[in-house]
Amino acid sequence: MTMPHTTLTIPEAVDTFVFPEPPVEHDEMVNNYIHLGLTANSSDLADYLGHPESTLVIGDCYISPDVTKVMDDLRYPDMLVAFGVDPKEFRKRYAYVISEMGKPPDFVLEVASKYTGDVDVKEKPFDYARLGIGEYWRFDRTGGYHKTRLAGDRLVAGRYEPMPIETISDGVLEGYSPVLDVSLRWDHGELAFHDPVTGLRIPGRDSERQGRLEAEAREESQRQGRLEAEASREGERQGRLKAEARVRELEERLRSQGSQYP
Repeated sequence: MTMPHTTLTIPEAVDTFVFPEPPVEHDEMVNNYIHLGLTANSSDLADYLGHPESTLVIGDCYISPDVTKVMDDLRYPDMLVAFGVDPKEFRKRYAYVISEMGKPPDFVLEVASKYTGDVDVKEKPFDYARLGIGEYWRFDRTGGYHKTRLAGDRLVAGRYEPMPIETISDGVLEGYSPVLDVSLRWDHGELAFHDPVTGLRIPGRDSERQGRLEAEAREESQRQGRLEAEASREGERQGRLKAEARVRELEERLRSQGSQYP
């Protein structure tokens, strides 16, 4: 996505400057919500990658080589991922300022729309390559805007080279991102991230872990049940022993009393 030419004057206190929100057309907002927000793709990917103290997964924010007063031609991808950075530096500007973050993003993704389709394919590869972004991925629900449904490029010697996209089954395409160590899929018009080892959709790893936790919880509950049952049986045994002792005590008392009356 690209903002129309606009000039913004930075206040003298540059340290406090915060980039404005990028303008997003309604069609773009809907696409991003469907493929990144509604499906929880962004949050699931962030959880999967882990290390929130040094990994940034964000979207719809400006990328700039440095703090600038001119928003002309700055890009703001639908998703970016950067490893080994301080997310607090991003929140200071609410923009990815490469000079302050210490490195370019490792991964960017664009979701096609009628407003950005041509730009995503014809202009952004040059801009993202110039910024030094390791991978540039494109997803197109219909295949009509990008002329392909799923595409991924890897930066090699300053230029992007396409990465292989495979047909997994009818209606499912997949490409592997070495940077993320994740597989991206065009699955019947839906964007999905998959674990390349298990083949499961990204929440799958969390689902497996949740399943293990639930199984462990059930085992613990059963163990507690057994302990409570044993405690109950021991309580009953102790109760019987006390009752028997009480009976013996009474019998002894009666025998003792009876011996006093020949």
